[in-house]
Amino acid sequence: MVELGHISLFLALIASLLAAVFGAMGKASETNKSILFATGAALFSFLTLIYAFLGSDFSVELVVKHSHSLKPIFYKLAGTWGNHEGSMLLWCLIMLIYGAAAVGVMERSELKTKALGVQGGMAFLSLAYLLFASSPFIRLDPAPLDGGGLNPLLQDPALAFHPPFLYMGYVGFSFVFSLAAAGLILNKVGSEWAKRARPWALFAWSALTIGISLGAIWAYYELGWGGWWFWDPVENASLMPWLVGAALVHSIIVTQKRGSMASWTIFLSVIAFCLSILGAFLVRSGVLTSVHAFALDPERGRLLLIGLMLVSGFAFSLFAWRGPGLKSGNEFDPVSREGALILNNLFLSVAAATVLVGTLYPLAMEVVTGEKLSVGTPYFDLTLAPLMGLLFLAPPIAVAMSWRVSDLSPILKRLVFAGALALAAGAAAFVMLAGKLWAVFGVAVGVWLIAGTLSDFVKRLGGGGVARIGKLSLGVWGLTIAHVGLGIFVIGAVVETNGRVERTFAMTQGETVEFGGWNFTFNGVNNGEGPNFYADRASIMAVKGSRSTELQPEKRYYPASGMPTTEVAIRKSLVGDLYVALGDPIRGEVNGWTIRASVNPMIDFVFGGVGLIALGGFVAFAGQRNRRKSVSKNTNLEDANLQEDKGVPVL
Repeated sequence: MVELGHISLFLALIASLLAAVFGAMGKASETNKSILFATGAALFSFLTLIYAFLGSDFSVELVVKHSHSLKPIFYKLAGTWGNHEGSMLLWCLIMLIYGAAAVGVMERSELKTKALGVQGGMAFLSLAYLLFASSPFIRLDPAPLDGGGLNPLLQDPALAFHPPFLYMGYVGFSFVFSLAAAGLILNKVGSEWAKRARPWALFAWSALTIGISLGAIWAYYELGWGGWWFWDPVENASLMPWLVGAALVHSIIVTQKRGSMASWTIFLSVIAFCLSILGAFLVRSGVLTSVHAFALDPERGRLLLIGLMLVSGFAFSLFAWRGPGLKSGNEFDPVSREGALILNNLFLSVAAATVLVGTLYPLAMEVVTGEKLSVGTPYFDLTLAPLMGLLFLAPPIAVAMSWRVSDLSPILKRLVFAGALALAAGAAAFVMLAGKLWAVFGVAVGVWLIAGTLSDFVKRLGGGGVARIGKLSLGVWGLTIAHVGLGIFVIGAVVETNGRVERTFAMTQGETVEFGGWNFTFNGVNNGEGPNFYADRASIMAVKGSRSTELQPEKRYYPASGMPTTEVAIRKSLVGDLYVALGDPIRGEVNGWTIRASVNPMIDFVFGGVGLIALGGFVAFAGQRNRRKSVSKNTNLEDANLQEDKGVPVL
C-alpha cells in the first residue's frame, strides 16, 4: 500500500506539470482533466499514509518517528500531518483540491484555464520538493518493533485540527494568487476578475482565522503559562498573511464594485501568498526556535527559500510588466466608501509590515552582527496596538457610507447612541481596571464596534422590524457577525491582558492559601496512567463563598518520546477562568509541589470573538456564492453592483 501511495505521488507530479503546460497553451479540457487526476492521485497517496499511521506500519520511517503502537487512534491520525513530511503532503493535497474545486464551480473561461495552469505549476514545484527532498514514504529495513511517538505537545485536539485549517488558509491564497497571475497574463483585471476572485479570498481568510484561533487555544490549554498569544515568530508568521488577507478581502470589494484599486488588489493577492510561503519557510527551515516549529536541516530550508524566490520572482515580474497598465477606475471623494476601504487597507498593510519587521529584524541582525536579539510584547504593544485601535474606530462609520461621495453628518448622528455606550463602557473599565488608559480605550473601542455594527443592522431592517430579519442578505449577516465578533474579541483581549492576575505557590499536602478571592487547599498528588503516558495528578479544592470545585492539574510523562507535558485544570465561568497548573516537586519537602494559579477574566470573549469573525467570513462567502448564481440567472454584473450601491453591505 505504501509503495502504491509513493507511485501515486509521482503520478500527481506528472499530472500537475501537464496541467501547467496545458494551462499555458489555453487547452481548457486537458487542463481540467490533469488537475482532477493530480488531485485524485494526491488524495490516494495521502490516504495510504493515513493507512500506514493507523496500522502502525513501522517499516515506514515517518511512522517510526511520529507514532507509537500505544498512541490513541485519533493522534495516530493527527500524526499523519503532525510532522514536516506529512504536513507538506497535506499542503500539496489542499493546493490541488483548490484547483479541483475551481474545475467544479467556476464557469469555463480563459481566466479559469490560465489560473489552473498556474496552480498546476505551483503544485508541481511543491510535489517535487516533497518527493525529492522530504519524502514521507521512506522505508526502514529492518523495521523496528515500535516508534518514538508524536511530540506530546501536539497530542491535543485543537492542534490536531490546527494544520488543516491553517493550510486551507495559506494554500487558499495560492488560488487567489493564481487568479491574479492569470489576470495579469491576460491583461484582464477589473470588476469581472474581482467577482471571480472574491469568494476564494473570503474562504481562505476565514479558514486561516480558524487555524490561528485553534493555535491560540492550544497555547492556552497545553503550554501551561496561562496566555493565548506570545508574539512568537511562528505565531507572527501566520498573522502576517491574515492581516494582508483582511486588506485583500476589503480592497477586492472596491475593484468589484467600482473598478478601482485593481493594481493594489493584485499586489495584495501576490503578497498574501508570498507571506504564506514565508511562514512555511520560517516554520520548517530551522532558523527559528519555537514550540510551533519543525526543526529541520538547513539544506531543506534553502530549498524552501529558493521556492519562495521563484514564486515571488515570477509574481513580481508579472506585476511589473502588467501592473502599471491596469485601469485606475472611477474617481471618488475621500469621504466615501472607497476612501474608507483605502484607509482600512493602509492601516492593515502597515500593521502587517510592523509584524514583519518585528519578526525578521532579530534574524537579520543575528546574520549581520552575530548578536541574538529578542523582539517581543513591548515592541508590539507600542507599535501595533495603537495602530489597530485607531483602525477599529472606522468600521461602524465605513459600513454606512455610500460609494463615490458620502455625507458624514447623518451617519455620525445615527451613531451618537453607540458613542455614548462606548464612553460609558470606558468609564466602567477605568474603575475596574485601575485606570489603565490603553485598556480603557480598548474596551470603549470594542463596545463602539459592537454597538455601531448593530445600529447599522437595525437600520437595514427598516420599517419591517423583526419581520425583515429573514429577508436580509447573507452579506448583511456576514458583515454584522464578523464586526460584532471583532468587537467582542477586542474587549476580551484588552480585559484579559490587563486584568489577569497570577501567582506561584509552594504548597505541601493539607496547606491552604488564598488567591483572587479563592481559598486553595492542596490535597496532595496521586499517580495516574493513560494509554501512552504516566501522570502526577494533583487534587486542589478551590472554595469561594458557597462555590467549590476540585481542580486536578497534571504533569504527564510520555516514555516513548521521553518528554513531559503540563495539563492544566480550568474552572470556567461567565466572567472568566480560574486556571491552575502543577509545577515541580519541592526538594526536601514530602508531598510538596509548586502550584501556579491565575484568574483570566473574559478569556472566552477572545476565542468566541475570533470564532464569530471566521463565521462572518464564511457567511459572507456563502452570500457571494449565492449572489453569483443569482447574477448569472437574472441580471448582469453592472446591475448587481448598482443594487449593492443601494444598501447591500460591502462584506
